[in-house]
Amino acid sequence: MVTSARLEHMAQYGEPQHTIVHISDTHFLAGEQPLYGKVDTDATVRQAMRQLEASGIRPEALVFTGDIADLGEDDAYRRIRGIVEPAAERMGARVLWVMGNHDDRARVRVELLDEQPLTEPVVTSIRLGGLRLIALDTSVPGYHHGELSAEQLEWLRGELATPVPEGTIVALHHPPIPTTVPLMPILELQRQHELADVIRGTDVRGILGGHLHYSTHSLFAGVPVSVAAATCYTMDVAAVRGRLSGLGGGQSFAIVQVYDDRIVHSTVPIGDFPVVSGFDNAFVDRLAALSPEDRLEAFSRHAQP
Repeated sequence: MVTSARLEHMAQYGEPQHTIVHISDTHFLAGEQPLYGKVDTDATVRQAMRQLEASGIRPEALVFTGDIADLGEDDAYRRIRGIVEPAAERMGARVLWVMGNHDDRARVRVELLDEQPLTEPVVTSIRLGGLRLIALDTSVPGYHHGELSAEQLEWLRGELATPVPEGTIVALHHPPIPTTVPLMPILELQRQHELADVIRGTDVRGILGGHLHYSTHSLFAGVPVSVAAATCYTMDVAAVRGRLSGLGGGQSFAIVQVYDDRIVHSTVPIGDFPVVSGFDNAFVDRLAALSPEDRLEAFSRHAQP
């Protein structure tokens, strides 16, 4: 079996310093009810956990960027916690729950965080070695658009006032990027310039978001933004012009790999798919044992017809 150390010397960048799994928009309902009467929300999250455990990837954190429950019901939170936390424990990962517009602050605190049922914004700052993860709460009780209060922005400013050795990743639900999906701009994060003023020039290296139900990337205040697609259903970005269409396919999560000078985001489709090509462990082991020059000859050179 090829080891991580042996793989490391095969790559220009070596192994990442940190690996994080980014999951979003699970939209659980109480009593295992299917979302819209069609979507088995539990099944895709269970499948995602199975894929992660089987992969051998050992993330330091699982970050859920909001809309964990669809109606903020107690049972929905208890059920997803019962699926996710045992898998996270087996992988040695922490779980970071981020508020979304469908979530209920008091119930998130009670059912996911083991706290009192307070209704203040749910914000968190944790450390993974020299890397800082900050969860913001862009939810607005009673509404689906996003906002950040002056108090929360001031809290964030205070957190970022002291840089950390490996920088900061901010996780929030409403991503501060444009979208051309019909109607979604109405529900975006409001007054984004206020957040930009706080983040610009700090040690923030990346922003993780959800809400849009499709995977996309952009820049905000000079910081890369990565949005994870939903695990429940995905939006058809190429739908007939003017139509808003949610699809029962394309569900995925993301692997976030943090290097000393960059962050790499990789989308992982959720599901069991047929293997149509590949190389087994023995082949990778053989290449790992070769010199860099011999590896190029063995694997990079075109096969002769």
